Parts: sequence; structure tokens; C-alpha cells
Amino acid sequence: MLDELLDAVRAGESKALVLRGEAGIGKTALLDYVALRRDGCRVVQAVGVEAELEFPFATLHQLCMPILEGLEQLPSPQRDALGTAFGLSSGPRPDPFLVGLAVLTLLSDAAEGEPLICLVDDAHWLDHSSALVLAFVARRLEMESVLLVFSERDGQASDELATLPELRLGGLSQADAREVLQSALGPLDEQVFDRIVAETRGNPLALLELPRGVSSADLAGGFAVPADVPLATRIQASFRNRVEELPDETQRLLLLGAAEPLGDPTLLWRAAADLGLGPAAAAPAEIVDLIAVGTRVTFRHPLLRSTIYGDAAPEQRREAHCALADATPPDLDPDRRAWHRAHATLVPDEDVAAELERSAERARARGGLAAAAAFLERAANLTPDPRGRALRTLEAARRKRLAGMPEAAATLLVTAEHGPLNDLERAVSLRLRAQLAEDVSRRDEASSLFLEAAQSLEPLDVGLSREAHLEALFAASNAGRFGGGVLAPARAARAAPPPPGPPDATDLLLDGLALLFTEGHEPAAPVLKQALAQAREEEGRDEHALRGIRIAARVAAELLDELTWDELATRHVRIAREDGVLSVLPVTLNYLAGLRIYQGELDEAALLLDESDSISRSTTGNPGDMLRLLLTSYRGDEDESSRLSGVLEAVAIERGEGQIMTVCDYSAAILHNGLGSYEAALAAARRATAWDDLSFSSFTLPELVEAAVRSGETDVAVEGHERLAERAGSAGTDFACGVDARSRALVSEGAVAEAAYREAIDALGRTTMLMYLARAQLLYGEWLRRENRRVDAREQLRAAHEFFDRIGAEAFAARAGRELAATGLTVRKRVDETRGDLTPQEVQIARLAGDGYTNPEIGAQLFLSPRTVEWHLHKVFTKLGISSRRALRGALPV
Repeated sequence: MLDELLDAVRAGESKALVLRGEAGIGKTALLDYVALRRDGCRVVQAVGVEAELEFPFATLHQLCMPILEGLEQLPSPQRDALGTAFGLSSGPRPDPFLVGLAVLTLLSDAAEGEPLICLVDDAHWLDHSSALVLAFVARRLEMESVLLVFSERDGQASDELATLPELRLGGLSQADAREVLQSALGPLDEQVFDRIVAETRGNPLALLELPRGVSSADLAGGFAVPADVPLATRIQASFRNRVEELPDETQRLLLLGAAEPLGDPTLLWRAAADLGLGPAAAAPAEIVDLIAVGTRVTFRHPLLRSTIYGDAAPEQRREAHCALADATPPDLDPDRRAWHRAHATLVPDEDVAAELERSAERARARGGLAAAAAFLERAANLTPDPRGRALRTLEAARRKRLAGMPEAAATLLVTAEHGPLNDLERAVSLRLRAQLAEDVSRRDEASSLFLEAAQSLEPLDVGLSREAHLEALFAASNAGRFGGGVLAPARAARAAPPPPGPPDATDLLLDGLALLFTEGHEPAAPVLKQALAQAREEEGRDEHALRGIRIAARVAAELLDELTWDELATRHVRIAREDGVLSVLPVTLNYLAGLRIYQGELDEAALLLDESDSISRSTTGNPGDMLRLLLTSYRGDEDESSRLSGVLEAVAIERGEGQIMTVCDYSAAILHNGLGSYEAALAAARRATAWDDLSFSSFTLPELVEAAVRSGETDVAVEGHERLAERAGSAGTDFACGVDARSRALVSEGAVAEAAYREAIDALGRTTMLMYLARAQLLYGEWLRRENRRVDAREQLRAAHEFFDRIGAEAFAARAGRELAATGLTVRKRVDETRGDLTPQEVQIARLAGDGYTNPEIGAQLFLSPRTVEWHLHKVFTKLGISSRRALRGALPV
């Protein structure tokens, strides 16, 4: 497999692989094999070190060090982000995914002259920041001639690498195991050979290590070691026995090396001198192949290193760390010096704790949230003052949560809450508990906790209180049918103190949503419209501003204001792409994809969803399916809709998110209305509108009216239209007027119905919501045919059919086709010879190139390397039969 990967990379492709298996199974040997097969390739290597788990980007920096000459050639945002992450320059805290894009470009550039092989051993000990970036890069590699191979130990695999291609290693075959064993021991009784091979399960390290130091009598008896002891434990015992045979000064030197994560021989000898140890102390360990001291200090195996450190007495470890702290220059590496001082300290020490806190701030500034949390946690443990210890623990919990470690954050939060916090700090800790509940999808519990925190904060910090009230409202809204409802948090929000200064968009959103959930659309609409207007004017790019844009976009959908929805979602996508904020980009791409579906741009929506899923897989490994279900429903694909709905319903129940169930019901109503299965559509629409979930309920009401009329449920249709009319009247947009008139036409007769249909088509024709325009034309055409006005009906039905057929809304196209056939016309399905020639990603790249963007600019927007962009463009030119970027705009399908 490795030979095939090497051949592919030499041919211009990029590949990634994770070698997985138990300790000693041969993962490092295979990495060494790849390095030996490097002919014509450049190799860079890194090793994860357990002691460096707390240092941000430590392993990534180690891997990239040999190719950092390419740093200056990176686009400035990427260069600044990577420089800050590596501590080479100062700047604002970089987004880890912008760092990922920088590393992707750096690797791609380094592979320009010759293929690049990146080998990462012991990846189970990657620091969190490095793991996140390297996993992102591994999933975004396409055609850069880069090979990225990791090794990971079973039982310690990182979540970040979990979905990458893997090669799982087992033990050697019996014949190969016998050969390895014979090379170590020489001739031996056949039965003894078989016993040892069986007990080691073909593990190469065990075959080489376990027989060492075993007496000939034991070997003759069949290697008498209890078989129920874990293999790794038995290997460690073998290492332990070998170390104990060494002189005391050699053992002290080995412990010093085990406690020093860099493998820096200069630092090792400087610390050793403080302990009275000289180079001669290393010789006995080198002779028996336990350690090698060259340009780096390396142990025979990571298990040896962890065995030496773990077996040492606490006072011996503190002695080693103290010597290493004294040997580490505070001006060159203050963070590792602080780390060693912390491990050398037995009792609380404010001086050491303060030094760790400064390290935490440096880690945070470099984008290492997990590292900052780890430094703070250690600082808290060494803080003498109980209140100071509680505050540091609370901040460590907050940063653990931001780093994506909710369980560790919850544990720290419990510790902090047992400390002497004041009222404000306890309210802040309660809000953090609510955020943790929301992170693990306990939506209803989160809403209650947010509400309690908001009310506790009211007399202490009005701004924080209002933020918590908004969080409570949204958590309750997301919980939907699985929660306690939005009424209680909405009433509490209305009773909350006003903002301390002029209200911003977030303040207005809170006030408007509180009115919406308690009083309805008519009183809430003016406040929400003001909030949307302010959101359109505000230009913030920080986390608070981006969250406000996302909420405002969803409110715009609730108010049937597609123009504001489009503007806000498009702006959010642009900012997220420009700033490299991949953590929020998938959500916003989904918002924009939903709008594109309603605008009849199903291929464009699919493109956005593909990008969203690609980024999600590159970051969380968890692509979303809600908008994919809506798209599939409009395409009329029953089988895929059923599959996606089943997946989403299970997710909804697991997370306690009733809103996901509403999306499933809403999508089912669309699917069945398209198919003409009106009773099924009505049942689904009733479920979706029963909970008044934000935005989705408003969009489901037209489906309810249509399905009820076609099912003969006139009363249900009339009541649904009344609910829709109230919302539409408050919104006042052309889109709102259009969907209201369409539903009014369905529940009316004669001239009143026809006037309403014409009003709907006229209003919707002034919007971008072409899906709704075509559906209004379909309904009007059906009504005209039933009125025996076949010629008039054909005009509306033909327009609807051509639109649905062109965009691929097959169920609605078939429905319009049946109606056209009933008027006496023969329907021919439109053949689009260009659809499908280009992939969605190729279309997106081609459009950007046609707009004048360079390959690096396109790569920065789409989180691809410039070489991958060039490869896609070459395929586009070939498919379209063109030879220049200038020809792209005219050659692309509309």
C-alpha cells in the first residue's frame, strides 16, 4: 500500500494515511521504510511527544521547520497567522483553520520542485492545535504531490484523525515471527519458539524485547510469563528490567532525557551538569541500544521513555524538572521553563502559578486554546490563594470549552464552583454550564440554565445578562417540541433590564424575539425590522458580530424578507472565507444554500452544501444533512429523502433538537406536494406547524394550505391561511404578499381566486424567489384547467414546467407535465446537455476564475491549495473546449 501511495504522489496526486496498531507492532518501521523509499522526493518528519501535549502547534512547528523558507511567499493573512502560531511574529490570535490553510499552501509550494513526504510518528501524542490543523490539511489535499502519513497507537487515537484512510497493522505471520525471534535468540527448541510466538501474538517489539534477560531455564520451559498480562505491560517490564541493570548515574540521565520533550542534547547536557552527570553516564545505555545521543536524543521506543518517567519516584522527577528549568533560557523558551518549574514544584507557589498564567496568555495569543487551558489548569493547582485558584480554574474551564473539550471543562467547572466565587463569578459559571449543556446537545436543559444565568446576571452585568437571555431563547427555539417551549424565556427576556447604552442589533433581536414569542408577529415585526436594518449596517467581524449576523439572517427568513436574508448570509460567507473562520462557515453556507433553493438555483445550492460538507469533514467530520434533505425533497427523490429523514430523526432525538424534526416534516410536506400525495403532505405540514418553530413554521404554512385544499380539508386550509396572512401583513415584503395571495387564492373561488393568483404571480415576479413564482404559476394553471380554460392554463403550466424541468425539480415538473397533458399538449422533457459535465466544485472555481480571481485567491476562498485550483481549471478548460480564462464566462452553463 505504501509503495502505491508513493507512486501516486510521484504522479502528481496527494494522499494521506494513518497507520494504526498496538505499541511495538511496527508503525515506526513502516514510516522509516517510506523515508528510505524517498528517491526523487523531499521528506520532512515530526514525532508527537507526550510531554508536549500542552504546547500549541508544537508538532506542527517541528514538521514545518525544514520548509519555513516558503513562509514569506504565502499570502499575507496566511503568513501572519502561521507566523503568530509558531511564535515567529506577534499579531492577533489566529484562527486554527486559517493556520491550516497556510500549512496547506506551504506544503503545496514546497512540493513544486519535487514531491513532498510528511511523516508524523506517535500522532496519538499530537497537541490539540497540531492535530486539528494536520487533519484539516490531510482532508484538503488533492493534486499537490504531497504524501502525509501518520502513526497512531490503538486505544489512544485522536478524534481529529479518526476519519482519514487507515492501514491497521496486526502481528507478523507465524513464519515471519519465528524468523525475527531467531534473529534475536539464535537456535531454540521448536516448542519454545511456538510458545513465545503465540504469547507475543507476532508483535515485533515483543519478539525482540521480551526474551532479553530471561534465563535459559525459563526459555527451556517455554517462556514462563503469565499470558493474561497485557502485552504493552510485559514490554514495559522488559524495559524496566534492562534499565535497572544500568548504573545509577545512567538511570538518572535517562530520567532527565525522558522528562525533556525536545530531545535537545545541548539542553540535556546543561541540565545533566547541574546534577553532576557527564557524557560518560550515557555510554552504558547507548551500548545496550536504549538511547542514542546525536543531533537529537532518541529512545529505543516511546514505551521505554514513558516507563522510565512513570517508574521514577516523585522526588526524582521533581529533581529532573528542576534541573531542566534551570537549564532552559527564560528569554528563549519561557513556556517550557514554566512547564518544568511547575512539575518541579510540590507545594502551591504563586510565582510559578503566575508564570504559568503568562504562558497561558502567550498560548492563547498563538491560537492554542487547549494549551492555554492546560497551562491555566496547572496554574490553578499551584495557586495558594483559594479565591485565585477558583478564578483560574473557572477561566481554564472556559478555555477548555472553547477548545472543544466539554467533558474536561465540566470537570474543572465543578472544581471552580466549590471555590469562594462572588455572585458575578457564580453567574458567569452558570452561563458556562449552560453553554456546555448546549455543546453536548442538551437543548432544553441549556435553555433553563441560560435563563437562570441571565436572571442572576441582571443586577450584576446587564450586557452579559442580555446575551444570556438571547442564548436562552435560541436554545429553547432549537429544542422545539423536545423542550419546555419558548414562552418562559421570552417572558423573562421582556422583563430584563434595557441595554446600558444605545441598543445594537443583538439587543434589538432580543427584544423583537421576546415580543414575537409572547405577542405574535404584528407587535414584534417593527422591532425585528429595526434589528435587521441595524444588522445590515454593522460591519463587525468578531465572534459576537458574526453570531448576530447568523441570528439576523434567520430572523429575516421568519419575516419573509429574502433580500435581507440574502445580504446577511452572503456577507457572513464572505467574511468567514476572507478571515478563514471555518468553524462557522458551514452553518452560514447552509443558510445561503436554503435561500438558493427557494430562488430555484438547485445546482448552486448543491454546490454550497458540497462545500459545507467538505469543510465539515475537514474540521469536525460531521457534515450536516438538514438542507440536503430540503434540496432532495424539491428534486423529488423519495428514496434519498427517506434515508436522510431517518438519519436526521435519529440525530434529533439524540441531541434533543426538535427543530430538526420540524425540518424533516417540512421537507416531507414539500416532497409529497410535489408528488401529488396531498394527504401525506398535509399530515407532515400539520406536524411542522404545530410548534411554531422559528422560520420553518412560516415556510410550512403555504404547504399546509395547498395540501389541505387538495385533500378537501377546507377548514384546515382557511385556518392555515389566517395564520400566514397575519405574518405576511406584518412583514410587508413582496415575497410575503406573494405567498399570502397564493394561499388566499387556494381557499377562494371564482373571480376572487383568479385575482389572488394574478396578485401572487405579480408580487413573486418582483422577488428572487423563483421557486415560489413557478409554484404559483403551477397552481394557477391547475385552477384554469379545472375552469375549462385550457389555452390560458397552458401558458401558466408551460412556464412552470419549463422552469422545474430546467432546474431539476423533477416531482413538480412531472406534476406540471401531467396537467399540461390534460390540456391536450404533449410534454417533452428538456434535455440539458451541459448539466453534469462540470462538477459543482469545478463550476465554483470556474466562476471565480472568470471573475478575475487568481489561483491563490480562489484557493484562499475555497480552502484549497493553488495547485489543486489549477488542476481543476485544467479539467474545466478541457471539458468546455476553451483555452483561456477570458473564455470562461461565456462558456459556463447558466
